[in-house]
This record gives sequence, structure tokens and C-alpha cells, in this order.
Amino acid sequence: MPDLLWDDVRTFFDPDLMGALPDVCVAGTSVEDWQAVFDLVRSNEWTWEYSVGGAAGPLPSAAEVLSRPADAETVDLRVWPVPDVLAIFRPMSADEIDFDVDLRELQSQVGVDTLCGFLGAIGRRLGKPVAMTAEGDYGNPVLGFDPAADRVVLLADPRLS
Repeated sequence: MPDLLWDDVRTFFDPDLMGALPDVCVAGTSVEDWQAVFDLVRSNEWTWEYSVGGAAGPLPSAAEVLSRPADAETVDLRVWPVPDVLAIFRPMSADEIDFDVDLRELQSQVGVDTLCGFLGAIGRRLGKPVAMTAEGDYGNPVLGFDPAADRVVLLADPRLS
């Protein structure tokens, strides 16, 4: 049975309401947590691309990425858990793992299941909650992976969105 049903959460997947690129976050993380995410990306059959300042290259250790100077070029880790669904990680701080997903790529039950599977994989690997908020609305999560429930759950009422 799916974690969430499309008919119940479709407002949380509406780019006009949520912004096209909602924010996904794991708070209270460390360099080791980032490394666990890097290892998860490498060990799954997900397509990925690491780039610095737009130039693709090999994925270094999380310690190396996070020890870069503050004025260094932008780092992106683009991950496709399935074709045509992209998550973009921007490792800037050890304290928080954050990434964007594009809601326009998730417009069906298959999209909901893909997102739930991806959030679940990250949350299980880290043993931490993973929360999704509307674009730029960091304090109000709408759904996320709950480690105690071992599934993605609603964190807000989709009828109030």
C-alpha cells in the first residue's frame, strides 16, 4: 500500500500552490550524514551528476565538499532516482541536508510513490525525519518521512492549502 495517495495530497504537488521546487530538508545533520547520503546515491541504481561551478566531476567525500571555502564555486549533486525525476542537493552546511524536487515531474500516483520512496530511502539511511515544505516556507512542513512510523506521512492538512 502506498504511503500517500495522489487524491489525498494532490494540492501538495500543485506547483502553483507549493512553488515548482519545494524545499526538502533533514535538520540536525553532520558531515557523516552527508557522507551517508553520498554513499546511498552511489550504492543505488540512481543516475547522478556532481558539479562544481557547472563543471561535472567525480563525487568527492562529504568532508572534502563541506570543507570548501565559503566563497568557493557552487556545488550541486543532481540525483535522478528514476528517469525524469530530479532532486538537486546543494551541500553548503554540515548542519542540514537540503534539496529541491520539481513537482512538475511528480504529477500522479507514480510521482507520489517515487517521492515517498526517495524520502524514505534517505530517512531510513540517516534514521532521521525528512520534511518537505512549500518553496521558501521552511517553517511549515507539509509531508515527510517519519522514522518512528517508517513511512512518509502528512504533516499538514492538504485541504487547508
